[in-house]
Amino acid sequence: MTQLADFTLPLLDGTPQPLAAYAGQPVLIVNTASKCGLTPQYEGLEALYRHYKDQGLVILGFPCNQFMGQEPGTAAEIAEFCSLTYDVSFPLFAKLEVNGSGESPLYTWLKEEHPGDIEWNFAKFLIGRDGKVAARFAPAVLPADLVPEVEKQL
Repeated sequence: MTQLADFTLPLLDGTPQPLAAYAGQPVLIVNTASKCGLTPQYEGLEALYRHYKDQGLVILGFPCNQFMGQEPGTAAEIAEFCSLTYDVSFPLFAKLEVNGSGESPLYTWLKEEHPGDIEWNFAKFLIGRDGKVAARFAPAVLPADLVPEVEKQL
């Protein structure tokens, strides 16, 4: 049975990152965008990460340009925007697709566990310590509203 540790994806700088590095930790996976009405969620995601990272929480950001071209930048531009605007310190990965024929196998797996296309930027999946999908949250769900579910996984 597939689990998070089975995937390796490139970080923003192109370095391959085995997701097995996060085995045994709760992981929040988020498809992100820099020019979206929901982009301010980066602030809440970073606050959530800083509050719970010492207890094991990892947040992984996956930029995606599939929704009205709201992530048009290069990897360097995305990194600079996230760093300067929101002081993002959680790992950010190379752009990927979350729906359709070019969909990342990671998102195929996430959606097998919780069916349905990704509706928009900032859809969230919480992976438990067991490496399996524990919950899915709609894009409009704010990071602060995830606290009860995150705490269950800690």
